[in-house]
Amino acid sequence: MDILVGLLTLPLYALVLWPLVVASRRVLGVRIGAVRALCGAAFGWLVAGGIAQAFPVSLLRNGGAALGLVIPLAGSAFLATLIFLLVAEVALPDGLRVRALGAKLTRARRYSQISRIAVKHGLGRYLAGRRDPDLAPGRHAKLARSLRRALEEGGVTFVKLGQLLSTRADLLPPAFVEELAKLQDRVAPARAEAVWALLAAELGGSPDDVFAEFDPEPLAAASVAQVYRAKLRGGADVVVKVQRPGVREQAERDIDIVRRVAAALEERADWARSLGVAELAEGFAAALAEELDFTIEARNIAAVAATSGSDVVLPTVHKALSTERVLVMSRLTGRPVETAPPADRKRLARSLLRCLLDQVMIGGVFHADPHPGNLMLLPDGRLGLLDFGSVGRLDASLRGGLQNLVLALDRGDPAALRDGLLEIVDRTDDIDEQRLERALGALVARHFGPGRSPGLDLFTGLFRVVADFRLSVPPPVAAVFRALATVEGTLAALDPAFDVVAESRAFAVEQVGAGLRPESLRRTAVNEVMALLPVLRRLPRRIDRIGAALEEGRLSVNIRLFSDERDRDVVTGLVHEVLLAFVGAATGLMAVFLLAGNGGPRILPDLTLHQVFGYNLLVISALVGLRLLFVVFRRSGRRSAR
Repeated sequence: MDILVGLLTLPLYALVLWPLVVASRRVLGVRIGAVRALCGAAFGWLVAGGIAQAFPVSLLRNGGAALGLVIPLAGSAFLATLIFLLVAEVALPDGLRVRALGAKLTRARRYSQISRIAVKHGLGRYLAGRRDPDLAPGRHAKLARSLRRALEEGGVTFVKLGQLLSTRADLLPPAFVEELAKLQDRVAPARAEAVWALLAAELGGSPDDVFAEFDPEPLAAASVAQVYRAKLRGGADVVVKVQRPGVREQAERDIDIVRRVAAALEERADWARSLGVAELAEGFAAALAEELDFTIEARNIAAVAATSGSDVVLPTVHKALSTERVLVMSRLTGRPVETAPPADRKRLARSLLRCLLDQVMIGGVFHADPHPGNLMLLPDGRLGLLDFGSVGRLDASLRGGLQNLVLALDRGDPAALRDGLLEIVDRTDDIDEQRLERALGALVARHFGPGRSPGLDLFTGLFRVVADFRLSVPPPVAAVFRALATVEGTLAALDPAFDVVAESRAFAVEQVGAGLRPESLRRTAVNEVMALLPVLRRLPRRIDRIGAALEEGRLSVNIRLFSDERDRDVVTGLVHEVLLAFVGAATGLMAVFLLAGNGGPRILPDLTLHQVFGYNLLVISALVGLRLLFVVFRRSGRRSAR
């Protein structure tokens, strides 16, 4: 019976609480969940009831006095409701959802594990945003080793992060770049049952039904995928690249942690802001998401093949059998490039470098990791290029800037080198271009002086200049230099005497020469004229309008401040908050003056009308202050989430 009565009275309780729910939502100006708002309203009425019990019964029976206390009691309930909601917003910004809570617990466990790994390797203070003030350059090597071991222990996502950081010589000291370049993602193969189930789900049937032959023993196993040998029903030999089961879920969870840690570090530490760790984290997240989608890798193979020429062979993708987690490609058979005959090594080295430069300078899509393990020597004497999970992309402006940079290096022209460099980096407003030109001139003098033959250490010196002037190298350009550094090691294994810089300079000169041929100049001129033709057609009419406006005194210039809606929103929000702060402070001061004085008619021996007004104004001041705090916490919470 008691349970039935309780159930019947629930709607009545909700009806009593709902005005507070509506009022709290209106005052705070944000969307609040119904459960949280009802809990806050219940808490507010409980507080108001406790305050009412503290007053004497005679006071409550006095009609005038009781009426004067209605606003303070209702305001107390309202104030307690807002305090409850504010505390709940700080503690649980996204609300209490079962799924979200489970995800948060999972993330918390993983974050705890990562924190223990960082502390174990002596990196705890850096994870908290602190920096060792006594860290001398000589201790960089020890710290770099600790970082590499921690990343290896952290798993696939952090190994990939370390490999990305190893390409940013413009941001990290040489000791870190060298140490992180040692990171390997070779792991034991995944369980055969899990791989078999994934293949069946992706291909729509068992591998034995889809393929004529399928070797269950993997050819290679890495942290993201593993590769199997198979044969199609038509008789073609293929390789099947299968994503490791569960790796995508783990990577997504770890990427979320990396983003949050990067945002926290950038907020707390100057060194993190100078490195742009939040931008690095976003770039890493995008690159890893692409690597986990094999359909993107299939498109990468097609794009790279279009500019690779005939001296380098790429596998052919079987699109009908490929999905986001399974990639079926033609199988290239051959042997390691290190076993090439001495007579062919110079030719192979030139073919490989020319292929990469064609991809970078002409196609704009290039293989970003051309190490010897991704190359093989085919039976016909050509090179085979494998594994297109790591691919870089350059737009036309970056390609043009790189060409200008290489040509400036070839001429030894510091001014042109400065202009080419500023075309490919994100420049700051306060850069001293004259000092930058002198630094680049010193770099050219060191590497292009008499009797000197420049090597890839030239680019290391260029990165040092970039870092000294706090210029930000876009990730695509950093990927180019990473690919060049990687291919330099491969070329050294093929032909130790091969001159990478000289060959690159010759390639750039050839491209300029090709652009100066009559047919190229004619094509360029036609394209430029066609692009300018619409502008030229409109130009006389516009000049006539401007002249007429000048003659009649009607020429005016319209400047619209805050034309961007985002700017208007920011200014409106700031004005709103300033007004709230002013109203809260004014009502608070008025409340203090009224409560401190003894003026006004007495309602009770110890209570005057001015004091009643003072209590009411004090409640209003507290409500306005709470709304302001709530808006500030909500905005900071959203910024942290981003």
